[in-house]
Amino acid sequence: MSSVVQRCRHLNKEDLAILLKIQGDLGILADLSRADVLLYSSCETDRAMVVFQARPHSILPIYDESMVDRQITFSDGPAVLRALTEGRRGQMEVRRPIGKRAGQARTATIVQETYPIFGQDGRIIAAASIETNLIEQERHRRRSKAFRQAMRRFREMVLAGRMRGAERLTPLLEQDGLMIVDAQHHIEYVSETATSLYRNLGYAGVLLKRRIEDLELDDHSLLLDALEHGRCYEGEVKVGDVVWIKKAIPLLTRRKRLVGGGRGDGSWRIQGAILVIHDETETRRRQEELQVKVTMIREIHHRVKNNMQTIASLLRLQSRRADSEEVRRALQEGINRILSVAVIHEFLAHQDARVINIRDVSQRIINQVREGVLDHECNIRLELQGPNIYLPTQPATVCALVINELLQNALEHGYDRQDVGTVTVKLHDSGDQITIAVEDDGLGLPGDFRLEQSNSLGLHIVKTLAEGDLKGKFELRGRDKGVSAIVTFPKHT
Repeated sequence: MSSVVQRCRHLNKEDLAILLKIQGDLGILADLSRADVLLYSSCETDRAMVVFQARPHSILPIYDESMVDRQITFSDGPAVLRALTEGRRGQMEVRRPIGKRAGQARTATIVQETYPIFGQDGRIIAAASIETNLIEQERHRRRSKAFRQAMRRFREMVLAGRMRGAERLTPLLEQDGLMIVDAQHHIEYVSETATSLYRNLGYAGVLLKRRIEDLELDDHSLLLDALEHGRCYEGEVKVGDVVWIKKAIPLLTRRKRLVGGGRGDGSWRIQGAILVIHDETETRRRQEELQVKVTMIREIHHRVKNNMQTIASLLRLQSRRADSEEVRRALQEGINRILSVAVIHEFLAHQDARVINIRDVSQRIINQVREGVLDHECNIRLELQGPNIYLPTQPATVCALVINELLQNALEHGYDRQDVGTVTVKLHDSGDQITIAVEDDGLGLPGDFRLEQSNSLGLHIVKTLAEGDLKGKFELRGRDKGVSAIVTFPKHT
């Protein structure tokens, strides 16, 4: 449920619909205003509460923490309360706590521009506060009249719920360039960033007062769509090796009502547009380079997997020629260890993610052990229980080796000549700790068994991996019937 709906239950459906529309457009308002935007609702006679907050992407937000549910009194924010009770716009400086840093509370002087928000019947249903720091406010004051006028129109349009298509726009960033174009397609304002971007394309002259069509780019078509349909558009423009992402945001103004009738009927008309320009060239180049690297890494993992499987096949051929049962068993153990590592490389060869699902790995190793170790006549079942657990590559590789060793140990020592039973791999994620347990219902531990004194290579490998690589612990516990081998380690190893 939306925070606005949750906190404004006193409003009717029509008024809520207006607020929800405005809420969806506050992100672009925050970006263009280079300010935090807070949406207030009355909660008591002399109090107001923040019901929604939009943080800018184009500048560092003022507040370190969420302001939603924060309440203010008249003394804290008189401009906000006047907007809510009297429908008055206002601007004032207030001293506000903005968060904590190094355990110390921080305060700063904030410039508030407050606007009332009206419902369908003209009642005040909320207030918006555009909040910025003194430096940014001074920058805004020094910009041209055309820019300040366009921003005033833009804010009025958004807070009246008249903006269309904003949900399709990507966030505005700090290095985006801005241009203001009037209804006749003349450029009224160009930011320094936009000037620099066009200069890189060879437009060294003055851009102001020129028609956007004269720039011989696709600005014109994007602008025409915005002006014709009265909604926001975003598109990609490629000029040579340069890739631009452009946004066209129409500017609507309300016609004033004229005494005695006439054209001023309170409707809205398109006054111009804001063009936002973002140079995507370097980002695309890095993405292409990254994709090449990802493809190369995946190919390497694929080849490593194939090589390990080839080595396993050679060892399998060698084991078939061995005269000693002990040698064959040792070779088979080595084969299973190699294949358990190959499983990790197989996963990495087929996915881009840097994390691996241990449950999927466990299932693959169970299948390998079932096919490579168990006789077809054997009735020992191998089962898997537990949730999906995602780990980085290194601990995932260690877990694969651990699971393989514990499965082999359970099958080799737990059942002897017995050919009926169940071995279960259990996974558990407690949030900050992972547990891998392999339980069997076999012969159990000898009465004099001590893990520290065991000469089992498999158990020694598991203990070394658990304590050394995973920074955890390994223990064997006897059960009523069988053994439980448990490895526990912190999740962030």
